[in-house]
Amino acid sequence: MKSIQRLLAAGICLLILATSGTAAEPAKILFFTKSARFEHSVIKQTAGAPSFAEKVLDEMSAKGNFKITTTKDGTFLTPENIAKFDAIMFYTSGDLTKPAKDGSPPMTEANKSALLDAVKNGKPFIAVHNALATFDKGATIDPYIEMMGGESIGHGAQQSGKNVCVDTKFPGCENLKDGLEFTEEWYSIKNFQKDLHVILFQDPAGMKEGLYQRAPYPATWARMHGKGRVFATSLGHREDVWTRPDFQAILNGGIQWALGRVEADITPNIETVTPKYAQLPPEKAK
Repeated sequence: MKSIQRLLAAGICLLILATSGTAAEPAKILFFTKSARFEHSVIKQTAGAPSFAEKVLDEMSAKGNFKITTTKDGTFLTPENIAKFDAIMFYTSGDLTKPAKDGSPPMTEANKSALLDAVKNGKPFIAVHNALATFDKGATIDPYIEMMGGESIGHGAQQSGKNVCVDTKFPGCENLKDGLEFTEEWYSIKNFQKDLHVILFQDPAGMKEGLYQRAPYPATWARMHGKGRVFATSLGHREDVWTRPDFQAILNGGIQWALGRVEADITPNIETVTPKYAQLPPEKAK
């Protein structure tokens, strides 16, 4: 009898969720893909057709219950437009207030401030791959870098590399006890915030080129910026990476956590799991 009662209760809960307009509404995510430097092939649009990444995200959206809207127009990031979305996802490069390689309108300083203010006040932010190479290379740490939690130093040739998962309880990482190992364009990263909750770290042992001659460092993480949930992953350069189930699980898990749909313990752990994260490779240590 108790089993039947539990099943009935579960059915009622499912019925409530199914009939609740807010529960069934897909989250609206703004996918911002402006490139002030090199435009990655996964976000390149040809003759107005969706990019490779957009197609993958569209395929992921049914399972993830979200819908993306893509723009490369920096002037679109006004407080009014940002407010229309449940989260912001960046796949961008360079100083977005400068003329772009892809010909898109640059952000104004007001647009940039609107983004940073929105995240600080609770707007979820998801950073993928070269979003880590955005507003970088400055003489000081840019407020965008402070918000995101880390900054690209650069990358070497694409090669096989390994990420170690230190939090298999984080959404999407449940099957990553053995980590990840494949060919990718791996970023070497610096200027980490000390409150990062590291999910994956780069194990540079055996990697070629000077940028990777260093101790393990964070590669995917979560943190809070004010009231805003921030999820960042350095993965996602190659088309074949975007089609990998493990990458899609990591990205979808980060999206779901950023949206507040699932919870996770994001206690800062950067000092314990990557204690030498601040030691830069010799060629960049000066």
